[in-house]
Amino acid sequence: MQLMQEEAATLELEDPSRQFALLLNSVTDYAIYMLDASGHVRSWNPGGERIKGYSAGEIVGSHFSRFYSADDVAAGVPERNLQTARVEGRYVGEGWRLRKDGTRFHASVVIDPILEDGRLLGFAKITRDITERYEAEQRLEQTRHSLLQSQKMEAIGKLTLGLAHDFNNLLTIIINSLDVIDGRVRDERVSRMVETALRASERGVVLSRQLLTFGRGQNLAPERLNVNVLIGNCEELLRRCAGDPAELSIDLADGLPEVDVDAGQLEAALLNLVSNSRDAMVDGGRICVRTFLRHGPDPLLPGAGDVRFVCVEVADTGPGIPPENQTRVFEPFFTTREVGRGSGLGLSQVFGFASQSGGGVELSSPPGKGATLVIRLPVPEAG
Repeated sequence: MQLMQEEAATLELEDPSRQFALLLNSVTDYAIYMLDASGHVRSWNPGGERIKGYSAGEIVGSHFSRFYSADDVAAGVPERNLQTARVEGRYVGEGWRLRKDGTRFHASVVIDPILEDGRLLGFAKITRDITERYEAEQRLEQTRHSLLQSQKMEAIGKLTLGLAHDFNNLLTIIINSLDVIDGRVRDERVSRMVETALRASERGVVLSRQLLTFGRGQNLAPERLNVNVLIGNCEELLRRCAGDPAELSIDLADGLPEVDVDAGQLEAALLNLVSNSRDAMVDGGRICVRTFLRHGPDPLLPGAGDVRFVCVEVADTGPGIPPENQTRVFEPFFTTREVGRGSGLGLSQVFGFASQSGGGVELSSPPGKGATLVIRLPVPEAG
């Protein structure tokens, strides 16, 4: 009896159409189906139902463009893919597609023309859901980019720190010498020149401190404080910094824990961010200083578990920062302003201060939608 069943099964497999049907219906990892010459679905396999959610009765006869987003359909992507297969002999590509329930998946697609005596009968289409692989590649690329950016900023920081120390030593000698000259020479004209030189030297000291902050060589004086209280104490200064054209609002979250931070450096960072936003909005706009508590993974320590951060956000409604500049804005002396309008050290001071405080800075600036910078300050474990 068993032998007779095996012989019957063998005979069934010798039928080419039976072989093809069994093979097609056994594949569930791939959507394998046929389209007619105009792009309408003419066959459907279990893989298509598993990946896209449609049964054969729901989809056969429909145009395959229903798997594409409205934007892709409007741009003519489905027709262009068929045309590529028709003209070049095959279309191979990847892209986002839609399931029956409206969710998206990333698809790997192959379309081959079906020809008979040179006449196009339709297309064979194979689709595979590669969303997991695609997202893993994106995470890997993001991690690689973050690592390269971190290494670049660390290298720039080391170089900057060495230059800042040498610059600071030279300034110390210059200032001491000017003080000696001013004390010994009793000439009003010389005194005026010495005073001008001292003012320039003091400006150099400020720049040197900003470089040291970026290179994490500035000696911070952290103290346990409430960020909301600090912002409240310097609110008037922030409003004067914003100026008349800009409308400044302050939104402070209730119940924030205290953090260990250098009050003077945090105030300087806020002034830098507000002044940058003001300068970006030549015709006026809105600046919002906001605080909030974030609980989540530390971007600098992947896999180290969740931590708490007190975040200080400065957002504006200006033109934003061009994408090509966003990876460089924290570098010292990088600026898009005209020569003589800023040293390009403002954001580098913010970056260095936040990093040396155990936190970091995040930038978000979609094209034409302003810029948002967030300073992360870690909450002490006992906080």
